[in-house]
Amino acid sequence: MTPSIDTGFGPLVPSRRQFLRTAGMGAGSLALASLLHSEGLLATDAPPLPNDPLAPKKPHFAPKAKAVIWLFMTGSPSQVDTFDYKPELQKRNGQPLAGADPKTGFFTTSGKCLKSPFAWKQHGQSGTWVSDVFERTAEFADDMAFVHSCYTRANNHAPGAYELSCGVTRPGLPSMGSWITYGLGSESRSLPAFVVMHETKPRGEDSIWSAGFLPKNFQALAIDGRGKKPLAHLDRPAEQSDPQQRAALDLLREMNQNHRTAHPLESELAARVESFELAYRMQTAAPEAFDLARETDRTRNRYAIGDKDADVFGRQCLTARRLVERGVRFVQIFAGRGVGGDGSVGDVPWDGHNNIETNHRSCGRACDRPIAALLGDLKARGLLDSTLVIWSGEFGRTSDSQGSLGRDHNPNAFTVWMAGGGVKGGTHYGATDEFGYHAVDKRTSVHDLHATILHLLGLDHEKLTYRFNARDYRLTDVSGTVIRDILA
Repeated sequence: MTPSIDTGFGPLVPSRRQFLRTAGMGAGSLALASLLHSEGLLATDAPPLPNDPLAPKKPHFAPKAKAVIWLFMTGSPSQVDTFDYKPELQKRNGQPLAGADPKTGFFTTSGKCLKSPFAWKQHGQSGTWVSDVFERTAEFADDMAFVHSCYTRANNHAPGAYELSCGVTRPGLPSMGSWITYGLGSESRSLPAFVVMHETKPRGEDSIWSAGFLPKNFQALAIDGRGKKPLAHLDRPAEQSDPQQRAALDLLREMNQNHRTAHPLESELAARVESFELAYRMQTAAPEAFDLARETDRTRNRYAIGDKDADVFGRQCLTARRLVERGVRFVQIFAGRGVGGDGSVGDVPWDGHNNIETNHRSCGRACDRPIAALLGDLKARGLLDSTLVIWSGEFGRTSDSQGSLGRDHNPNAFTVWMAGGGVKGGTHYGATDEFGYHAVDKRTSVHDLHATILHLLGLDHEKLTYRFNARDYRLTDVSGTVIRDILA
């Protein structure tokens, strides 16, 4: 999977005679399409393009997972207030934190221990400690593999989100969803392979899910979860019939193919042609896939749809399940609602600088029930075994206080959990120190996480490369080790 990138662009300017001939063919095509449609002989879909970049591809080896749902907790939850229980932190509340660096985060911290304000208890046969922020999600602790020793190079939201999604702390490189689509193609011809959902765009915005230097076929479809209609401009214009639209697309396809023959090095043209065709096919498939009214009241209630705090995230989680059922390869949901300690609602919901209890209580109400519903639904439908669910933020939070009740950013320690898709449930990998401040045992980089996720999808991260500007790039750059201890 190491093709050379195509370069060289040049417009094909037809002569007047060529234009008239093409235009005449277009008018004839429209007329012919109308006749064929009236006889029931018009094809409703165009055949796949030759060398279709989105055609399903064989993985490097047998995969454990076929699809990924990544629950991205924008703003970074605190590891010591969710899934990394630290009794010593509770005991030493207000005392100096040994080795504390007031400049670890984005602002300045006190250097004094701040205990977790949440109630903790053990869950499942694994005895996993979880705070009551995720009381419902904790019911699936035995299905999860926890990596407690993660760390990043970034200590602010946008660079951290770039690193988690793209492997680097700067914009411009392809995201994981794009790499996976490039490596495996799409299982659906009527829906995108890579879908992103958000309520408010996180810091870093579209660059977080960019295709970077990969062809635009591998770009995400990004959906704002606040609107009544998930996709804008999906409906066909009222004045245009289906056969007219199909005929116009066929003509456009023919013209683009002729142009491509004349300019074989123009890489973006194939992506442009396929995007027109996918948009046409989505007019039929997407409304059904996104129609949550087709689900039972009981199902919608489980996802907390209608709840004032959890409605948007619940809709997104239920939509993710429906998309995976229909062959979408990679779904990334950016959690987008939570109240800060000062009562504000911003674009970084889990960002508990002022009051970790107020902030995380609010975010937990928005996310806990939908996540539990998603895991339970996938499990009941037999989909969890083939669907890898990932939970993470951009980084962690400090064990000492910012102000009196908040926590600052902490790139030195955070927890990621994965469920289904070939991971060993009820396992715990790596550890932080006794205060949860630094990852100390089996330290896990973002590239290690990426290598593991690709492995579960049947991809060798060292072989998934793309040549750009005379260099072979990969998601994991020049490092990354598969975390085999959490594999089933």
